[in-house]
Amino acid sequence: MNSLPSRVRSIDAFRAVTMFLMIFVNDLDDVPNTPQWIHHAKINADALGLADTIFPAFLFIVGLSIPFAFKNRLIRGDYHTPLRIVVRSFALIFMGFFFSNVDSYSEATALLPRPVWESLMVFSFFFIFLNYSKNTSALKKYLLQGFGVALLLVLSLLYKSKDPVHHWLHFTWWEILGLIGWSYLICALIYYYSKGHLWIQAAAWMFFMFFNIDFHFGMLDFLNPLRDYVWLSGNGAMQSFTMAGVFVAVLYMRLRERDELKLLWIGMLLMAVILFNLGFIVRYFSGGISKMRDTPSWVLICTAISLVVYAVFIFIVDFKKKYNWVKPIEPAGTNAFTCYIIPGLFYPLFEMTNLQYPGYISQGTGGLIKCLVFAFAMVWLTGLLEKVNIKLKI
Repeated sequence: MNSLPSRVRSIDAFRAVTMFLMIFVNDLDDVPNTPQWIHHAKINADALGLADTIFPAFLFIVGLSIPFAFKNRLIRGDYHTPLRIVVRSFALIFMGFFFSNVDSYSEATALLPRPVWESLMVFSFFFIFLNYSKNTSALKKYLLQGFGVALLLVLSLLYKSKDPVHHWLHFTWWEILGLIGWSYLICALIYYYSKGHLWIQAAAWMFFMFFNIDFHFGMLDFLNPLRDYVWLSGNGAMQSFTMAGVFVAVLYMRLRERDELKLLWIGMLLMAVILFNLGFIVRYFSGGISKMRDTPSWVLICTAISLVVYAVFIFIVDFKKKYNWVKPIEPAGTNAFTCYIIPGLFYPLFEMTNLQYPGYISQGTGGLIKCLVFAFAMVWLTGLLEKVNIKLKI
């Protein structure tokens, strides 16, 4: 029986590429004269752009990571898993709440300019969620975390909204971090309390997938009175991606133990074929392919894409042992949380300088190259910070 490594390199590689592309497409979002297939499709369009596949892939990776992370924690003797699930989920939802309020910040009525408020908010998260080394004294750690909390409280008091109804911090949407938090909470608890039984992971995946389909066909309209009070799963789309990852990870672990990992590729490719076909079938009955509307066809097709892509990563990284090609962007895979946060610090600081990119790198091919360089720079900065023990962890 083969023992599983503490880190599964194919997951790290998949996460690194996905995070790199997430930074790239986010930076490219407002760059004109660039290929439309890279961008998000419009809300009413029946289309799928590269950017529309990135977040589903990341949620799929969140699911892939859950079984392996739990296994490693149990090996280390950490049995506080349910509490850790809740704490991590709350931290993600908490940060998502603040990030979601940035867009409605009112510079006209608030004391601080928006870029200043936003950069200080991100700085406070660094103090609160920094992975302090074991050599850091408890007093120093609590003082620094306390400073971060105090700074965030002050920023909360100074916040003013331009929303005509709400004048202070308020719920707008869960934001990327919040959506990850809710999905992680539900799927991690399902995995933990089901004790990792493969058929339960499959059943949970099917449940959320059909929940999403039923939601879009109006079959769950009778639950609308509850949506303002109990509706943690949204329309099931995010949890469907994550549970698909959990299911594949459990299958990976079982087949790896039996030295039958090749069967995983066959299974994943067969599932992908089925999901692709279902996705294009329901496309004509559920509003087309749309990330903005979480349509079932988008869920099914993006899950299929993630299955195919991860099968390729397993073959290249785990089977052929080809990992060095990932090294230039490795920090995005091993330190994804920090890598995601750093651009949120760069943008407001850049905005405060009043500098502008030269015209030839503000659009078209030059803009594409600039966004690629920016994504590499953010990953490089993540790696540099990690070398000096600055790494966020929840």
